[in-house]
Amino acid sequence: ILVVVGAGAFGVVAWRDRGRLSSADDDAAARAARATQQRYEAERHAEQGDTWQRGRDSTG
Repeated sequence: ILVVVGAGAFGVVAWRDRGRLSSADDDAAARAARATQQRYEAERHAEQGDTWQRGRDSTG
């Protein structure tokens, strides 16, 4: 029982401290990745709109 309780306490502390181990570089990289993903999504959305408009204009 002591081993299980000890392992559980270790797991809780390790999980809690995981947030403290991240650096500012990790946060900056995550923000940059989100910005890149959003830019790609916006570009894809614009391209799809252009394709739809071209198809609509050609049918008159």
